[in-house]
Amino acid sequence: MAKKKILIMGAAGRDFHNFNLCYRDDSESCVVAFTATQIPYIDERRYPPELSGPLYPDGIPIYPEEELTRLIKEHNIDDVVFSYSDVPHEYVMHKASLVVALGANFVIPGSTKTMLKSAKPVISVCAVRTGCGKSGVTRFLSELIQKAGKKAVAIRHPMPYGDLAAQAVQRFTSLQEMKDAKCTIEEMEEYEHLVDAGIVVYAGVDYGAILKAAEAEADVIIWDGGNNDLPFIEPNLEIVVADPMRPGHESLYHPGEANIRRAEVIVINKVNSAEPDDIASVRKAAARLNPVAKIIETASIVIAENSEKLKGKKVLIVEDGPTLTHGGMTLGAGVIAARQFGAEPVDPRPYAVGSLKKTFQKYPALTEILPAMGYSDEQRAELSETINSTPADFVLIATPVDLSRVVEIKRPSVRVRYSVEDTSTPGLDGIITEFLKKI
Repeated sequence: MAKKKILIMGAAGRDFHNFNLCYRDDSESCVVAFTATQIPYIDERRYPPELSGPLYPDGIPIYPEEELTRLIKEHNIDDVVFSYSDVPHEYVMHKASLVVALGANFVIPGSTKTMLKSAKPVISVCAVRTGCGKSGVTRFLSELIQKAGKKAVAIRHPMPYGDLAAQAVQRFTSLQEMKDAKCTIEEMEEYEHLVDAGIVVYAGVDYGAILKAAEAEADVIIWDGGNNDLPFIEPNLEIVVADPMRPGHESLYHPGEANIRRAEVIVINKVNSAEPDDIASVRKAAARLNPVAKIIETASIVIAENSEKLKGKKVLIVEDGPTLTHGGMTLGAGVIAARQFGAEPVDPRPYAVGSLKKTFQKYPALTEILPAMGYSDEQRAELSETINSTPADFVLIATPVDLSRVVEIKRPSVRVRYSVEDTSTPGLDGIITEFLKKI
Protein backbone atom coordinates (compact mmCIF):
# COMPACT_ATOMS: atom_id res chain seq x y z
CA MET A 1 0.00 0.00 0.00
CA ALA A 2 1.44 3.39 -1.04
CA LYS A 3 2.22 5.84 1.72
CA LYS A 4 0.13 9.00 1.96
CA LYS A 5 2.24 11.99 0.87
CA ILE A 6 2.10 14.88 3.34
CA LEU A 7 3.22 18.50 3.11
CA ILE A 8 3.16 20.63 6.28
CA MET A 9 2.66 24.41 6.04
CA GLY A 10 4.27 26.18 8.99
CA ALA A 11 6.38 28.93 10.50
CA ALA A 12 9.00 27.09 12.59
CA GLY A 13 6.92 25.99 15.56
CA ARG A 14 3.49 24.39 15.33
CA ASP A 15 4.57 22.63 12.12
CA PHE A 16 7.41 20.75 13.82
CA HIS A 17 5.20 19.88 16.79
CA ASN A 18 2.45 18.49 14.55
CA PHE A 19 5.04 16.41 12.72
CA ASN A 20 6.56 15.07 15.94
CA LEU A 21 3.20 14.11 17.39
CA CYS A 22 1.25 12.95 14.35
CA TYR A 23 3.67 11.86 11.62
CA ARG A 24 7.17 11.11 12.90
CA ASP A 25 6.39 7.49 13.74
CA ASP A 26 3.57 6.95 11.26
CA SER A 27 4.80 4.35 8.78
CA GLU A 28 1.72 4.86 6.58
CA SER A 29 2.56 8.51 5.86
CA CYS A 30 5.53 10.24 4.26
CA VAL A 31 6.14 13.92 5.02
CA VAL A 32 7.71 15.19 1.81
CA ALA A 33 8.49 18.72 2.97
CA PHE A 34 7.69 21.66 5.22
CA THR A 35 6.93 25.10 3.86
CA ALA A 36 7.79 28.19 5.91
CA THR A 37 6.22 31.64 6.10
CA GLN A 38 5.70 34.65 8.44
CA ILE A 39 9.20 34.61 9.97
CA PRO A 40 12.33 35.70 8.06
CA TYR A 41 15.48 33.56 7.81
CA ILE A 42 13.75 30.22 8.50
CA ASP A 43 13.21 28.77 5.04
CA GLU A 44 15.73 26.82 2.96
CA ARG A 45 16.70 24.70 5.97
CA ARG A 46 16.15 21.05 6.84
CA TYR A 47 14.34 19.49 9.74
CA PRO A 48 17.36 17.49 10.95
CA PRO A 49 17.56 13.67 11.16
CA GLU A 50 18.32 13.97 14.89
CA LEU A 51 14.70 15.14 15.29
CA SER A 52 12.90 13.58 12.31
CA GLY A 53 13.43 9.99 13.49
CA PRO A 54 14.38 6.70 11.81
CA LEU A 55 11.73 7.00 9.08
CA TYR A 56 13.52 10.15 7.84
CA PRO A 57 17.28 9.40 8.01
CA ASP A 58 18.12 12.39 5.80
CA GLY A 59 15.81 14.82 7.56
CA ILE A 60 13.06 16.78 5.80
CA PRO A 61 13.56 19.82 3.53
CA ILE A 62 11.99 23.20 4.37
CA TYR A 63 10.96 25.42 1.45
CA PRO A 64 9.50 28.94 1.23
CA GLU A 65 5.70 28.81 1.12
CA GLU A 66 5.87 30.47 -2.31
CA GLU A 67 6.82 27.02 -3.63
CA LEU A 68 3.61 25.38 -2.32
CA THR A 69 2.00 24.97 -5.74
CA ARG A 70 5.14 23.48 -7.29
CA LEU A 71 5.60 21.04 -4.41
CA ILE A 72 1.99 19.81 -4.53
CA LYS A 73 2.18 19.19 -8.26
CA GLU A 74 5.69 17.76 -8.37
CA HIS A 75 5.20 15.30 -5.51
CA ASN A 76 1.51 14.55 -6.07
CA ILE A 77 0.77 15.53 -2.45
CA ASP A 78 -2.27 13.93 -0.80
CA ASP A 79 -2.65 16.07 2.35
CA VAL A 80 -1.51 19.62 3.08
CA VAL A 81 -1.48 20.20 6.84
CA PHE A 82 -1.98 23.82 7.88
CA SER A 83 0.21 24.42 10.95
CA TYR A 84 0.67 28.07 11.82
CA SER A 85 -1.35 30.69 13.64
CA ASP A 86 -2.54 34.28 14.07
CA VAL A 87 -3.94 34.53 10.57
CA PRO A 88 -7.37 35.76 9.42
CA HIS A 89 -10.02 33.16 8.64
CA GLU A 90 -10.22 34.49 5.09
CA TYR A 91 -6.47 33.93 4.68
CA VAL A 92 -6.80 30.31 5.82
CA MET A 93 -9.60 29.64 3.35
CA HIS A 94 -7.66 31.21 0.47
CA LYS A 95 -4.87 28.73 1.24
CA ALA A 96 -7.45 25.95 1.47
CA SER A 97 -8.93 26.93 -1.91
CA LEU A 98 -5.51 26.84 -3.54
CA VAL A 99 -4.73 23.41 -2.10
CA VAL A 100 -8.12 21.95 -2.98
CA ALA A 101 -7.91 23.37 -6.52
CA LEU A 102 -4.61 21.53 -6.93
CA GLY A 103 -6.27 18.24 -5.92
CA ALA A 104 -4.91 17.79 -2.40
CA ASN A 105 -6.78 17.65 0.92
CA PHE A 106 -6.47 20.68 3.19
CA VAL A 107 -6.08 19.49 6.79
CA ILE A 108 -6.33 21.42 10.06
CA PRO A 109 -5.55 19.00 12.91
CA GLY A 110 -7.97 18.94 15.85
CA SER A 111 -6.92 20.66 19.06
CA THR A 112 -6.67 17.64 21.37
CA LYS A 113 -5.00 15.46 18.72
CA THR A 114 -1.91 17.65 18.99
CA MET A 115 -1.78 17.99 22.79
CA LEU A 116 0.62 16.09 25.01
CA LYS A 117 -0.65 14.81 28.36
CA SER A 118 1.25 15.77 31.49
CA ALA A 119 1.64 14.03 34.82
CA LYS A 120 1.68 17.46 36.49
CA PRO A 121 -1.11 20.09 36.73
CA VAL A 122 -1.10 22.38 33.69
CA ILE A 123 -2.46 25.91 33.29
CA SER A 124 -2.48 27.22 29.74
CA VAL A 125 -2.41 30.91 28.88
CA CYS A 126 -3.35 31.61 25.27
CA ALA A 127 -5.01 34.49 23.43
CA VAL A 128 -7.29 35.45 20.58
CA ARG A 129 -4.53 37.60 18.99
CA THR A 130 -0.86 38.34 19.38
CA GLY A 131 -0.42 41.35 21.68
CA CYS A 132 -3.39 40.83 24.02
CA GLY A 133 -1.15 41.02 27.10
CA LYS A 134 -0.81 37.30 27.62
CA SER A 135 2.77 37.63 28.89
CA GLY A 136 1.61 39.82 31.76
CA VAL A 137 -1.08 37.29 32.66
CA THR A 138 1.49 34.47 32.60
CA ARG A 139 3.80 36.42 34.89
CA PHE A 140 0.94 37.27 37.25
CA LEU A 141 -0.05 33.59 37.51
CA SER A 142 3.55 32.57 38.11
CA GLU A 143 3.80 34.99 41.01
CA LEU A 144 0.53 33.72 42.51
CA ILE A 145 1.75 30.11 42.32
CA GLN A 146 5.09 31.01 43.90
CA LYS A 147 3.34 32.86 46.74
CA ALA A 148 1.34 29.67 47.39
CA GLY A 149 4.60 27.80 47.95
CA LYS A 150 4.52 25.90 44.65
CA LYS A 151 7.16 25.85 41.95
CA ALA A 152 5.88 27.06 38.60
CA VAL A 153 7.78 26.15 35.47
CA ALA A 154 6.85 27.80 32.18
CA ILE A 155 6.87 25.96 28.88
CA ARG A 156 6.90 28.50 26.10
CA HIS A 157 5.45 28.18 22.61
CA PRO A 158 8.32 27.39 20.18
CA MET A 159 10.39 29.92 18.28
CA PRO A 160 13.30 27.77 16.98
CA TYR A 161 14.96 30.01 14.43
CA GLY A 162 18.53 28.65 14.63
CA ASP A 163 20.14 25.22 14.83
CA LEU A 164 17.09 22.98 15.28
CA ALA A 165 18.99 19.95 16.60
CA ALA A 166 20.76 22.12 19.19
CA GLN A 167 17.44 23.73 20.16
CA ALA A 168 15.55 20.45 20.72
CA VAL A 169 15.25 21.10 24.48
CA GLN A 170 16.11 24.51 25.91
CA ARG A 171 16.09 25.56 29.56
CA PHE A 172 16.64 29.18 30.59
CA THR A 173 17.25 30.75 33.99
CA SER A 174 19.34 33.79 32.96
CA LEU A 175 19.91 36.29 30.18
CA GLN A 176 23.40 34.90 29.68
CA GLU A 177 21.97 31.45 28.93
CA MET A 178 19.76 33.05 26.29
CA LYS A 179 22.75 34.81 24.74
CA ASP A 180 24.77 31.59 24.83
CA ALA A 181 21.90 29.87 22.99
CA LYS A 182 21.97 32.67 20.37
CA CYS A 183 18.34 33.57 21.02
CA THR A 184 16.81 36.20 18.79
CA ILE A 185 15.36 39.39 20.27
CA GLU A 186 11.91 37.89 19.65
CA GLU A 187 12.80 34.86 21.77
CA MET A 188 14.33 36.94 24.55
CA GLU A 189 11.21 39.10 24.67
CA GLU A 190 9.18 36.01 25.59
CA TYR A 191 11.64 34.50 28.09
CA GLU A 192 13.33 37.36 29.96
CA HIS A 193 10.33 38.70 31.89
CA LEU A 194 9.69 35.25 33.37
CA VAL A 195 13.35 34.54 34.09
CA ASP A 196 13.62 37.92 35.87
CA ALA A 197 10.69 36.81 38.04
CA GLY A 198 12.57 33.64 39.03
CA ILE A 199 10.64 31.31 36.72
CA VAL A 200 12.43 28.52 34.85
CA VAL A 201 11.52 28.65 31.14
CA TYR A 202 11.58 25.70 28.76
CA ALA A 203 11.26 25.96 24.97
CA GLY A 204 12.64 24.34 21.85
CA VAL A 205 11.47 21.86 19.22
CA ASP A 206 10.75 18.44 20.75
CA TYR A 207 7.93 19.11 23.21
CA GLY A 208 7.67 15.49 24.33
CA ALA A 209 11.22 15.72 25.66
CA ILE A 210 10.66 19.28 26.90
CA LEU A 211 7.61 18.23 28.90
CA LYS A 212 9.48 15.35 30.59
CA ALA A 213 12.30 17.69 31.61
CA ALA A 214 9.87 20.30 32.97
CA GLU A 215 7.84 17.72 34.89
CA ALA A 216 10.99 16.69 36.76
CA GLU A 217 11.19 20.05 38.53
CA ALA A 218 7.70 21.58 38.45
CA ASP A 219 4.76 21.51 40.85
CA VAL A 220 2.67 23.35 38.26
CA ILE A 221 3.37 23.80 34.56
CA ILE A 222 2.26 26.98 32.82
CA TRP A 223 1.86 26.68 29.07
CA ASP A 224 2.85 30.15 27.86
CA GLY A 225 1.23 30.18 24.44
CA GLY A 226 2.52 32.34 21.62
CA ASN A 227 1.20 33.75 18.36
CA ASN A 228 -2.36 33.01 19.62
CA ASP A 229 -1.79 29.30 18.99
CA LEU A 230 -3.57 26.42 20.75
CA PRO A 231 -1.80 24.73 23.70
CA PHE A 232 0.68 21.94 22.93
CA ILE A 233 -0.02 20.40 26.35
CA GLU A 234 -3.47 19.43 27.55
CA PRO A 235 -4.45 21.97 30.23
CA ASN A 236 -6.29 21.37 33.47
CA LEU A 237 -7.18 25.06 33.46
CA GLU A 238 -7.44 26.88 30.13
CA ILE A 239 -7.16 30.69 30.25
CA VAL A 240 -7.55 32.80 27.10
CA VAL A 241 -6.87 36.54 26.89
CA ALA A 242 -8.94 38.91 24.73
CA ASP A 243 -8.12 42.49 23.74
CA PRO A 244 -10.75 45.27 23.87
CA MET A 245 -8.35 47.48 21.90
CA ARG A 246 -9.26 45.23 18.94
CA PRO A 247 -12.95 44.42 19.43
CA GLY A 248 -14.33 41.91 16.97
CA HIS A 249 -11.07 40.02 16.58
CA GLU A 250 -12.37 37.27 18.88
CA SER A 251 -13.91 35.52 15.87
CA LEU A 252 -11.80 36.77 12.95
CA TYR A 253 -8.55 34.83 13.36
CA HIS A 254 -7.29 31.26 13.40
CA PRO A 255 -6.96 29.67 15.85
CA GLY A 256 -7.88 32.55 18.13
CA GLU A 257 -11.57 31.77 17.76
CA ALA A 258 -10.90 28.12 18.63
CA ASN A 259 -9.05 29.29 21.74
CA ILE A 260 -11.93 31.41 23.00
CA ARG A 261 -14.41 28.61 22.29
CA ARG A 262 -12.30 26.19 24.36
CA ALA A 263 -11.52 28.51 27.29
CA GLU A 264 -12.57 27.85 30.86
CA VAL A 265 -11.62 31.42 31.79
CA ILE A 266 -11.70 34.39 29.38
CA VAL A 267 -9.66 37.40 30.50
CA ILE A 268 -10.62 40.77 29.00
CA ASN A 269 -7.36 42.65 29.52
CA LYS A 270 -6.46 46.37 29.20
CA VAL A 271 -9.82 47.54 30.60
CA ASN A 272 -8.06 50.60 32.04
CA SER A 273 -7.09 51.75 28.53
CA ALA A 274 -9.97 50.58 26.31
CA GLU A 275 -13.28 52.31 25.63
CA PRO A 276 -16.24 51.03 27.71
CA ASP A 277 -18.24 50.22 24.57
CA ASP A 278 -15.35 48.10 23.23
CA ILE A 279 -15.06 46.23 26.52
CA ALA A 280 -18.79 45.53 26.42
CA SER A 281 -18.49 44.36 22.81
CA VAL A 282 -15.76 41.87 23.66
CA ARG A 283 -17.71 40.61 26.68
CA LYS A 284 -20.79 40.09 24.51
CA ALA A 285 -18.78 38.23 21.86
CA ALA A 286 -17.08 36.06 24.48
CA ALA A 287 -20.43 35.10 26.01
CA ARG A 288 -21.83 34.25 22.58
CA LEU A 289 -18.85 32.13 21.52
CA ASN A 290 -18.44 30.39 24.89
CA PRO A 291 -21.51 30.68 27.15
CA VAL A 292 -20.04 28.49 29.91
CA ALA A 293 -16.70 30.28 30.36
CA LYS A 294 -15.97 32.55 33.31
CA ILE A 295 -15.36 36.07 32.00
CA ILE A 296 -13.15 38.32 34.10
CA GLU A 297 -11.47 41.69 33.55
CA THR A 298 -7.91 42.83 34.20
CA ALA A 299 -6.01 46.09 33.87
CA SER A 300 -2.67 46.43 32.12
CA ILE A 301 -0.67 48.88 34.23
CA VAL A 302 2.12 50.75 32.44
CA ILE A 303 5.18 51.70 34.48
CA ALA A 304 8.08 53.81 33.20
CA GLU A 305 11.39 54.29 34.99
CA ASN A 306 12.10 57.95 35.74
CA SER A 307 8.88 58.94 34.01
CA GLU A 308 9.24 62.56 35.12
CA LYS A 309 12.03 62.92 32.52
CA LEU A 310 9.62 62.35 29.67
CA LYS A 311 7.28 65.33 29.95
CA GLY A 312 7.57 67.48 26.84
CA LYS A 313 10.41 65.41 25.41
CA LYS A 314 10.66 63.78 21.98
CA VAL A 315 10.79 60.01 22.28
CA LEU A 316 11.45 57.13 19.92
CA ILE A 317 9.03 54.35 20.89
CA VAL A 318 10.30 50.80 20.34
CA GLU A 319 7.73 48.03 20.74
CA ASP A 320 7.58 44.24 20.41
CA GLY A 321 8.14 43.34 16.74
CA PRO A 322 5.70 40.45 16.16
CA THR A 323 2.90 42.29 17.96
CA LEU A 324 3.20 45.21 15.55
CA THR A 325 3.72 43.18 12.38
CA HIS A 326 1.59 40.06 11.99
CA GLY A 327 -0.16 40.94 15.29
CA GLY A 328 -1.59 44.03 13.59
CA MET A 329 -1.26 46.40 16.56
CA THR A 330 -0.40 50.05 15.98
CA LEU A 331 0.10 50.91 19.63
CA GLY A 332 1.28 49.22 22.78
CA ALA A 333 2.70 49.99 26.21
CA GLY A 334 5.16 52.52 24.80
CA VAL A 335 2.50 54.61 23.07
CA ILE A 336 0.32 54.50 26.19
CA ALA A 337 3.32 55.54 28.32
CA ALA A 338 4.12 58.46 26.00
CA ARG A 339 0.55 59.71 26.28
CA GLN A 340 0.43 59.12 30.01
CA PHE A 341 3.69 60.93 30.76
CA GLY A 342 3.37 63.78 28.25
CA ALA A 343 6.06 62.78 25.74
CA GLU A 344 6.00 63.47 21.99
CA PRO A 345 6.59 60.42 19.73
CA VAL A 346 8.87 60.85 16.71
CA ASP A 347 8.52 59.12 13.36
CA PRO A 348 11.37 56.61 12.79
CA ARG A 349 10.47 55.79 9.17
CA PRO A 350 12.80 58.32 7.48
CA TYR A 351 15.73 56.85 9.43
CA ALA A 352 14.98 53.14 8.99
CA VAL A 353 17.61 51.05 7.22
CA GLY A 354 17.77 47.64 5.56
CA SER A 355 15.05 45.17 6.51
CA LEU A 356 13.40 47.68 8.85
CA LYS A 357 12.74 49.98 5.89
CA LYS A 358 11.05 47.02 4.18
CA THR A 359 9.06 46.29 7.34
CA PHE A 360 7.62 49.82 7.29
CA GLN A 361 6.75 49.43 3.62
CA LYS A 362 4.94 46.18 4.35
CA TYR A 363 3.10 47.60 7.39
CA PRO A 364 2.24 51.22 6.44
CA ALA A 365 -0.01 51.70 9.48
CA LEU A 366 3.13 51.85 11.66
CA THR A 367 4.10 55.51 11.85
CA GLU A 368 5.39 56.81 15.18
CA ILE A 369 6.57 53.46 16.47
CA LEU A 370 9.53 51.17 15.73
CA PRO A 371 9.10 47.37 15.76
CA ALA A 372 12.02 45.61 17.49
CA MET A 373 12.94 43.18 14.73
CA GLY A 374 15.99 41.05 15.51
CA TYR A 375 15.85 37.63 13.88
CA SER A 376 19.53 37.75 12.86
CA ASP A 377 22.79 39.56 13.71
CA GLU A 378 22.33 41.68 10.57
CA GLN A 379 18.81 42.70 11.58
CA ARG A 380 19.93 43.56 15.11
CA ALA A 381 22.62 45.81 13.64
CA GLU A 382 19.99 47.49 11.46
CA LEU A 383 17.76 47.98 14.49
CA SER A 384 20.63 49.59 16.41
CA GLU A 385 21.48 51.90 13.48
CA THR A 386 17.84 52.93 13.06
CA ILE A 387 17.46 53.70 16.78
CA ASN A 388 20.65 55.72 16.95
CA SER A 389 19.89 57.66 13.74
CA THR A 390 16.40 58.75 14.81
CA PRO A 391 16.51 62.20 16.48
CA ALA A 392 14.95 61.90 19.92
CA ASP A 393 15.62 62.99 23.49
CA PHE A 394 14.92 59.48 24.80
CA VAL A 395 14.40 55.99 23.47
CA LEU A 396 11.27 54.55 25.07
CA ILE A 397 12.03 50.82 25.35
CA ALA A 398 8.63 49.13 25.53
CA THR A 399 9.78 45.66 24.51
CA PRO A 400 9.38 42.78 26.98
CA VAL A 401 13.17 42.33 26.90
CA ASP A 402 15.42 45.21 27.98
CA LEU A 403 16.62 46.10 24.50
CA SER A 404 19.58 48.08 25.85
CA ARG A 405 21.08 44.77 27.01
CA VAL A 406 20.78 43.26 23.54
CA VAL A 407 21.60 45.99 21.01
CA GLU A 408 23.77 49.11 21.22
CA ILE A 409 21.68 52.18 22.04
CA LYS A 410 23.68 55.41 22.18
CA ARG A 411 20.81 57.69 23.18
CA PRO A 412 19.38 57.98 26.72
CA SER A 413 16.65 55.41 27.26
CA VAL A 414 13.69 54.82 29.55
CA ARG A 415 12.37 51.31 30.13
CA VAL A 416 8.60 50.76 29.99
CA ARG A 417 7.05 47.72 31.66
CA TYR A 418 3.50 46.60 32.20
CA SER A 419 1.85 44.40 34.77
CA VAL A 420 -1.59 42.84 35.05
CA GLU A 421 -3.97 43.55 37.94
CA ASP A 422 -7.35 42.06 38.76
CA THR A 423 -10.28 44.46 38.38
CA SER A 424 -13.10 41.96 38.94
CA THR A 425 -14.10 39.57 41.71
CA PRO A 426 -13.39 36.72 41.63
CA GLY A 427 -10.38 37.54 39.52
CA LEU A 428 -7.34 35.55 38.48
CA ASP A 429 -6.16 35.50 42.08
CA GLY A 430 -9.33 33.75 43.25
CA ILE A 431 -9.40 31.35 40.31
CA ILE A 432 -5.78 30.26 40.83
CA THR A 433 -6.30 29.91 44.60
CA GLU A 434 -9.20 27.55 43.98
CA PHE A 435 -7.24 25.64 41.33
CA LEU A 436 -4.28 25.10 43.65
CA LYS A 437 -6.57 23.72 46.37
CA LYS A 438 -7.58 20.89 44.02
CA ILE A 439 -4.09 19.67 43.10
